[in-house]
Amino acid sequence: MTISIGTVGALATGTTTVTPALVGAAGDLAVLQVVSGHPSDSVPSTPSGWTSAGSFSGGGGTFGTSAGPRRITYFVRVLTGGEAAPTTSIPAATGSVISGRVMNLTRSAGTGWRWAAAFGEDTLSGTGFSATSLAALTFTAGDVAVIGYGVASNADSYTAEALTATGITFGTVTERADAVVAAGNGASVALATATVTAGSGSQTPTVAATLAAASTGVAGVLRVREASAVLTATPQSVFPPRNLVAATGLTSDDIVTATLYRQVGNNLTPVRAATGVDVSTASSLLRVDAEQPLGVPVTYIAYLTDVNGAQWIVGTSSPLTSTAASDIISDAVRGTGAAVKIESPLEFKRDRDATTFNVGGRLVVVGKPRSAPTTTMTVRTETDEDGDDLSTVLDNATEGILLVRKQGSLSRLDGAYALLDDTESPNWYDEYRWFALSLARTEDWPDSMEAAGYTLQDIANNYSTLADLAADFGSLLAIALFDFGG
Repeated sequence: MTISIGTVGALATGTTTVTPALVGAAGDLAVLQVVSGHPSDSVPSTPSGWTSAGSFSGGGGTFGTSAGPRRITYFVRVLTGGEAAPTTSIPAATGSVISGRVMNLTRSAGTGWRWAAAFGEDTLSGTGFSATSLAALTFTAGDVAVIGYGVASNADSYTAEALTATGITFGTVTERADAVVAAGNGASVALATATVTAGSGSQTPTVAATLAAASTGVAGVLRVREASAVLTATPQSVFPPRNLVAATGLTSDDIVTATLYRQVGNNLTPVRAATGVDVSTASSLLRVDAEQPLGVPVTYIAYLTDVNGAQWIVGTSSPLTSTAASDIISDAVRGTGAAVKIESPLEFKRDRDATTFNVGGRLVVVGKPRSAPTTTMTVRTETDEDGDDLSTVLDNATEGILLVRKQGSLSRLDGAYALLDDTESPNWYDEYRWFALSLARTEDWPDSMEAAGYTLQDIANNYSTLADLAADFGSLLAIALFDFGG
């Protein structure tokens, strides 16, 4: 895995607005470094389609010509091709100054980009510039640091740019750009890069340089990494249908919490027991989705939060459609279910606790909101095995809750129902049975209850010895991802 420095674009300068040239191709990470100054310390606007990676103002003093604070801001964008050059601006004011430059990074591997920024200031006017960041960044070998400088002097230049962090070894710091900004009250800006060659951990970086003229200012480090986190969803060879959803590669991206969602159209539903999961000590998060609609394409999305508080979104590459030859009544927590045919039209009854008063010949009704619907659902099983399966589900339903799904899911029907009572009516002449189920629409099982996946017995059905199992799998993760029902 290697990140390479692409092209460093031309510097655009002005007093209120700049539109620096865009460089890079589809898949690249474009980095826009902005150095600005303003009497109100305004933050530059975020260009359309770009993301702010961080902004910081410092240097001390009162804003003026070659004096006072300057601000450095990073914007980033993963290019798709055909984008316009970015435009960013600050309000017009006496002495206002803004400059911007775009550079692009390319990657050889990974699943995307990750970044984090930290900033510091040097308030001691001199030629030995040094700014220790106020926040720590995580570093690991292969990371690239984009180092930005902005000092108040409008007649300055930089040499001996340097980057240090305890326990982290950086390769050669290479200056990529160094320029004077004459607009407004002026500034001098520089851009450099370095690659982490050894060491890892969360450390506070210090940016240094030698200035040609004494000044104060700010510096920022944008740490860039090739992403490794990936989300996959695989149908398991079981009945009722279930999908195994796996977010892997979390450790390398410094992910500390993860939430997995099922997406149908524009609607997101959390996967069972996968909301805000602490994965700070885990490299992966696996969950079974046993509640997906049937006959409907679904995709999965993971919201990942890293140690710096940044949120990243990764999704599956293609939709899955779970199919069944029947309607299904199941217990998603236990993983059991039965094939049925829902026969009767449903009559949903909703009660309302209300009292009627006769007031001067007028009826006044005082009541509470109406209840959740109740119904009697008649279903048919067509084999002894299906009938026995349904009886098992009814006997052992977790918290007395059933999951009902049509063969072609209907949102107005599909859902969780509390079982009130049931009546079984077997046929004399064949294996058909009718079940009249008295149900009340209810909420799903608590999110803390994880859906059942493959058990040790499933593994035992496929392997007679641990040696055979070890010969086929290199890790516990590989076992967890395997389809033992296939």
